[in-house]
Amino acid sequence: MGIRIVGIGSYTPERVLTNKDLEKMVDTSDEWISTRTGIKERRIAADNEFTSDLAVKAAQRAMEMAGVSPEEIDVITVASITNDRVFPSTACFVQKKIGAANAVCFDVQAACSGLLYSLEVANNMLKGSSKYKTFLVIGAEKLSTIVDWQDRNTCVLFGDGASALLLKKTDDDKECILSTNLGSDGNYTDILHLPAGGSAMPASHETIDQRLHYLKMGGREVFKLAVNAMVSSCHKALAEANVKASDLAWLVPHQANLRILQAVAERLEMPVDNVYVNVNKYGNTSAASIGIALDEMLRGGKIHKGDLILLTAFGGGLTWASTLLRWC
Repeated sequence: MGIRIVGIGSYTPERVLTNKDLEKMVDTSDEWISTRTGIKERRIAADNEFTSDLAVKAAQRAMEMAGVSPEEIDVITVASITNDRVFPSTACFVQKKIGAANAVCFDVQAACSGLLYSLEVANNMLKGSSKYKTFLVIGAEKLSTIVDWQDRNTCVLFGDGASALLLKKTDDDKECILSTNLGSDGNYTDILHLPAGGSAMPASHETIDQRLHYLKMGGREVFKLAVNAMVSSCHKALAEANVKASDLAWLVPHQANLRILQAVAERLEMPVDNVYVNVNKYGNTSAASIGIALDEMLRGGKIHKGDLILLTAFGGGLTWASTLLRWC
């Protein structure tokens, strides 16, 4: 039996926050943001719109494309760093909202690499057990809730959104996922993190006063580590499948920062026209970003059967991942 991606969906909130809007909030400018990040705008969820709500809308679009009913779904995973609650899992909230009564549900936490970590889990669970036939992989983030809107270095980078991929066992032997490479390095836990709110630093007056419930990032360190990790991971995934970068139809990197995307593409010797970029429209949506890009590409007629597509991501942890697909 084979395993195929039979449906993709994405959702981004209606509210658009432009660089011009941010000029009124912090000491920054459209020119400063654009030249350093490539971002022009990002989407911001409504106060009553939770991560699970974003996830549900993306999931429903993927299910509609695939022609899959909620009852057919065997497993739901949600990759996120902005879960509705510490527990229960956001995947359980999604299950309730879409009516997937038969699904096993759990969350995956690998920051911006979460969607690719989830694809690895899905691929192996589908291959390894006759119990599971249909797997819903979701990446969803409401990053606006953990962004420090007083910090001009980080608040310009992030946006809200969700994406979903439906994987299904098929009667043929076609494999959509050709190879993967995942990695992490806990020596760098403090350069991209949310300091307070966990058991190591529970919420208190002091943590709130010190603004420790907001995302913190060492930008220069992250840039160098992200480029090196993604390039190395891409090379390993390509080598495992005996594929050259020149064979790829598309490189789809996590949409973190245009400079990072350009550096990765240059190191892989990928032509600019074969690197998909939408960070200008959405900013960094963490675990949702690669799926949002794939959904746009598929619905826009940019992906064709037989195309080799390399996905790559990097996130807090540190984590990194690459997944090589042959679209089928």
